[in-house]
Amino acid sequence: MSCAHFLSGFAYREDGGALVEFGLLLPSLVLVLGMSVEGGRTFLGYQTTVSGLRDATRYLSRVMQADACAAGTADSAVWDAELTQIVRTAQSGESLLPSGITVQSVTSQITCAPGSYRQGPAPVATVTADLRITFPFGGLLALAGVDTAPFTTRITDQTRIVGS
Repeated sequence: MSCAHFLSGFAYREDGGALVEFGLLLPSLVLVLGMSVEGGRTFLGYQTTVSGLRDATRYLSRVMQADACAAGTADSAVWDAELTQIVRTAQSGESLLPSGITVQSVTSQITCAPGSYRQGPAPVATVTADLRITFPFGGLLALAGVDTAPFTTRITDQTRIVGS
């Protein structure tokens, strides 16, 4: 068997074609999977924080006095530590957030909405959380040139104070 005959037979064989195609597509598939996982984690963490922030705002609206503006007791900073705990943890004390997502700070503020209400200006509670998101699979995504630097975002919720 001559060398030319061997090479011509090799050129027309298709036995390993699927394996070569899979090898070429595998990096793209891993990249799409990694981005899907990171996107899902980020969305889950964001939605969980929004839910916790909403709970904290409702809590603040119940523990503050309904006449906080008229009475001049519209200081909510004493509740910030407890509000932070509400945003970060479940009732059981477990962390709600996936790894790589941290709540940096939670602050509250009471504003008095002007208007002709029965009890004077209406107190409104505003709770703000600063969230830092890092990507655990950032190294994998960085191989493809995706910027995986941590970023921060701010989430705010507000509601009228109804008192306890």
